[in-house]
Amino acid sequence: MNSQDGVKNARDRLIIALDVPTAAEAVELTNRLSGDISFFKIGLQLYTAEGPAIVHRVLASGANVFLDLKLFDIPNTVSKAVAAAAGLGVSMLTIHLAGGRNMIEAAVAACPPELLLLGVTVLTSFDSESLRETGVQSDVEEQALRLAGLGADCGIRGLVASPHELVALRSRLGGDIKIVTPGVRPAWSAADDQKRFTTPMEAVQRGADYLVIGRPITAHPQPSEAARKIVSEIASAER
Repeated sequence: MNSQDGVKNARDRLIIALDVPTAAEAVELTNRLSGDISFFKIGLQLYTAEGPAIVHRVLASGANVFLDLKLFDIPNTVSKAVAAAAGLGVSMLTIHLAGGRNMIEAAVAACPPELLLLGVTVLTSFDSESLRETGVQSDVEEQALRLAGLGADCGIRGLVASPHELVALRSRLGGDIKIVTPGVRPAWSAADDQKRFTTPMEAVQRGADYLVIGRPITAHPQPSEAARKIVSEIASAER
């Protein structure tokens, strides 16, 4: 792999989280970053405020969209929501694996091949104490492995997992399943509300396929400069 190929590959592995309140801010960021980044995440805040229209506007820029809604409901409702999201033309969509076998299987059955359905294991804002407060006595890694195994058994082709579970997940599930990793912060950025985070280089070396990064880029005075620095770090990890 030459250096230009490495940067291109790294560029495709970085997903920018558009965690902003309005379509105007999201479109401005997309326009500023589209020359450096090809993948953007639309989460609950922006989707709730702007609806499917914001998905269409980001897609119109030529970018790919990761729709991060973390669906968690009865199987029939989740199935229909997956089909609706697929109709929007997004590339990735999340469900909560804690929804159980019936819900996961219904989601997988409704998912077309071109949409990568991602199962969320344990949120990166959670630690073992957070899990105990919700009645889960396992530690974070054990719970993440349990839910990931359930998802894989139900036909899930991708996961969302903290960088701290990556090595264990790769050991358990192998390299075929795609892993999208939030909780990634460059060494020069604040941790914010993430309790389980690591640097982009460490996440790639541990087995992440895609990295989701928001505030270190979107809140940076020069977002394009921040994005390019992270792409360079990812490319270095691939060598």
